[in-house]
Amino acid sequence: MDLVSQSGNPNSVSTIINPNNPNTSSTISSPAVYAPSRYENQKRRDWNTFGQYLRNHRPPLSLSLCNGAHVLEFLRYLDQFGKTKVHNQTCPFFGLKNPPAPCPCPLRQAWGSLDALIGRLRAAYEEHGGKPEANPFGARAVRLYLREVRDFQAKARGVSYEKKRKRSKPKLAPPPAGASIEINGLLEPLL
Repeated sequence: MDLVSQSGNPNSVSTIINPNNPNTSSTISSPAVYAPSRYENQKRRDWNTFGQYLRNHRPPLSLSLCNGAHVLEFLRYLDQFGKTKVHNQTCPFFGLKNPPAPCPCPLRQAWGSLDALIGRLRAAYEEHGGKPEANPFGARAVRLYLREVRDFQAKARGVSYEKKRKRSKPKLAPPPAGASIEINGLLEPLL
């Protein structure tokens, strides 16, 4: 069989000609172009940012030598670009949800942003051939750091992050003996 393309476009329709019977042919179309999701785009940008950080590190680091300590350095580096006001313990507004006046406390990365970033980088690391057990983004030190950031930011804002508990589904009590239900104007006994 010969494949004859109608144009140079890889997404164009192609025709397959059967050499045994030139009078018959089939038409196929190329697969649709993959459009990455918002999450995939963000994951790619985060991965590229981390790669740039490793290249700019002194001395430059390869991904294979990267560990949890380097990930923590990266997270602390990102703090300078944060937009969340986190009050110091000495600040008079420490623990207030809505401070009445401005203060000199630093802007930091919000805990939720860091948590989501680490999740995306963990996934990207494995997609780029890393072994899950050697993933520096899943290191115990990183998990502990995220927990400390979450707890401190919660105290600084006067908000508690408590683990959400699953609500138990309300159990329906069986109908009382002799109960009935109305269906189309008729009372039917419940069995």
